[in-house]
Amino acid sequence: MFKQKFILLVLFFFFLLLFFACDDSSSSNQNNSSDENNYSDVDNSSDVDVSNDTEKNDSDSNLPTEDDASSDDDAYVNVDSDYTEDTDWDSIDATVITFKGDSIDVEGPGAEVNGTVVTIVSAGTYSILGTLNDGNVIVNTEDKDVVRLLFDDLTITSSTTAPFFVKSAEKVIIVLSDGTTNTVTDASSYVYESSEEDEPNAAVHSKADLIIYGNGTLKVNANYNDGITSKDGLTIGGGTFNITAKDDGIRGKDFLVIENGSFTVKAQGDGMKSDNEDDTSLGYITIQTGYFDITSGSDGIQAETALAIVGGYFTITSGGGSSETVADDDSAKGLKGLTSITVEGGAFSINSADDALHSNDAIKINGGTFNIKTGDDGVHADAALEINDGSINITESYEGLESAIITINGGNIHTKSSDDGVNVAGGNDSSGTNPGPGGPGGHGGPGDDFSSSGDYFLYINGGYVYVDAGGDGLDANGSIEMTGGTVIVNGPTDNGNGPLDYDGTFKISGGFLIAAGSSGMAQAPSTSSTQYSVIAKLSSTKQAGSLVHIETASGDEIVTFAPSKTYASVVFSSPDLVKGTSYDIYFGGSSTASSIDGLYDGGYSSGSKYSSFTISNMVTEIR
Repeated sequence: MFKQKFILLVLFFFFLLLFFACDDSSSSNQNNSSDENNYSDVDNSSDVDVSNDTEKNDSDSNLPTEDDASSDDDAYVNVDSDYTEDTDWDSIDATVITFKGDSIDVEGPGAEVNGTVVTIVSAGTYSILGTLNDGNVIVNTEDKDVVRLLFDDLTITSSTTAPFFVKSAEKVIIVLSDGTTNTVTDASSYVYESSEEDEPNAAVHSKADLIIYGNGTLKVNANYNDGITSKDGLTIGGGTFNITAKDDGIRGKDFLVIENGSFTVKAQGDGMKSDNEDDTSLGYITIQTGYFDITSGSDGIQAETALAIVGGYFTITSGGGSSETVADDDSAKGLKGLTSITVEGGAFSINSADDALHSNDAIKINGGTFNIKTGDDGVHADAALEINDGSINITESYEGLESAIITINGGNIHTKSSDDGVNVAGGNDSSGTNPGPGGPGGHGGPGDDFSSSGDYFLYINGGYVYVDAGGDGLDANGSIEMTGGTVIVNGPTDNGNGPLDYDGTFKISGGFLIAAGSSGMAQAPSTSSTQYSVIAKLSSTKQAGSLVHIETASGDEIVTFAPSKTYASVVFSSPDLVKGTSYDIYFGGSSTASSIDGLYDGGYSSGSKYSSFTISNMVTEIR
């Protein structure tokens, strides 16, 4: 702003000199008048632009749709980011508040001191520094302009209440000054003026929109309840945060937007959350980037509506991790967005007692790298799960992927589960953390409140899917359609489950599929498919690692695969299977080639020929 006005003033005086140099005085006067108007217009235009930006930023904007989110990263930033325009101030002009142990000094207007309590009553810029042994800062103003607070190496401790409390303001901006470390510690119990009050309830508590940015550090020791809370919106643009909280770590009731920063959060409740339950356009979380190390007793990151993540680095441990049990009325998810989760990118290491990713509606994964250990589902969406890209590695789960509709268009997926690897079913289950009676087996497994339906679908159109399942490998309480991609299933060893299990149809028209496991409930793709399949049900069980090899009668290799578990059935489908062609199937033997996920490319020898067969139908059964 200062630079703009300076340049305009220089131009103004330059034109003045030109005009006064003219011979015609009346013309000069006219030109001078014109240039004064031009200067005024330009200057007002500049002011209007800033005003318009402020109006735009101050207004609540609509949540991005999934289409917006997938096509435009800027759609994620659906609230004000005016801290990036927050340059029209100078610390030299700030009122200086200095803590001196048991007293407070104020130099400048706008702040009132009563003992060890300083109250900011006017909008403006305030620099706060020093150590306050037992007191607090209160912001209480009806001004419509911003209250800007520069945290300049301050330490505040309170034995009775919140050290920092925005009681009333239009908007408050906290600037973490470069290179500073600022520490806020509250009491383990709060003393309120009356029993009717329950606010503040966080060490840093704001009843107005709160923005925090800068290159300093903020340490919050929340002994009573939450660490940082805004009852309106909370935007964080940068800084280093170390938060320990009795309940939630960071909370923006209307929204939580994080555009950058480094966060270490240890919370007995949720690590980060937005929880407006009254307005469906609010209660969302948007994360652009940053570093996140979250340990939470409940959910790691939880949005009452939409959770959108563009990028960042996340290490999340929720509910004590995958080995812990969660009670029926508790939630210990890694990432939770009740209406939706959309992930564009990022690196995630999640160890959760409950679902690692969970939505009561929809999840869309367009990118990112996930390493997941969970006591329940790896990725669970009640209504729809769509995976378009990214790398998902689930090393421990009850069920790997679960939703009423699952669509896999791309990505690299590895999942290991004690029950179903990929489960298509409707409803919200708690089966992994709270198994019901009946034991494993069949659709859904123990405790699943699921039923078979023609509305449940698994679509595989691309990508790479590797399944290691204790229950069904691919389980659809409806139908499966596969048009492309690669699917490898190491299914169950018990006959109460199958490598493939579907109620409706399994139509395959493209892609590569191989599934090995028990034979009691083994199914092959449907005869209504347009790509040929083979199913071999063996008379005896083969040991884990024993090769299955299919080649043409002339010796051309079609597939060589080493299942990771004992198996008594093999299902194979590939565009390489041609009608009217004869093939031989072998078991055992060895391969000199290297393998990826049990698949070999060449080098097979010394196996025992099991059978010869000719492709004449869409599904050829070998016994």
